[in-house]
Amino acid sequence: MSLFNVFTISGTGMSAQSVRLNTTASNIANADSVSSSVDQTYRARHPVFAAQMQKAAAGQNSTGVGVQVLGIVESNKPLTVEHAPEHPMADKDGYIYKPNVNVIEEMTNMISASRSYQTNVQLAESAKNMLNKTLQLGK
Repeated sequence: MSLFNVFTISGTGMSAQSVRLNTTASNIANADSVSSSVDQTYRARHPVFAAQMQKAAAGQNSTGVGVQVLGIVESNKPLTVEHAPEHPMADKDGYIYKPNVNVIEEMTNMISASRSYQTNVQLAESAKNMLNKTLQLGK
């Protein structure tokens, strides 16, 4: 594996963690929203990642290396249903529906994504320093 692949790997890792941070921020921002129906209630979203591996056989097109974001899926955890007939968003039976967002879990995801992003930045910086040292060997 070329040292230049390290930049691709860390770059895709940073991109994936950026998606994770944005998704987590969206979940936290909508954690206190209220709806009058199950269909309109916000559901927690989470990105799905997959590893990209370079094809080893000669002649095959390279699919690349690093991390790929396959998509963002909604959580299937049950929504929070609360009986609040005085609430302006209550349905005809007096219920309001709240998202299935666990703020503590989301804060943990945010810290983890932030640290993973930072690790990828440090990895790219280390690879850059190694390349610079290699170039200086020829002087």
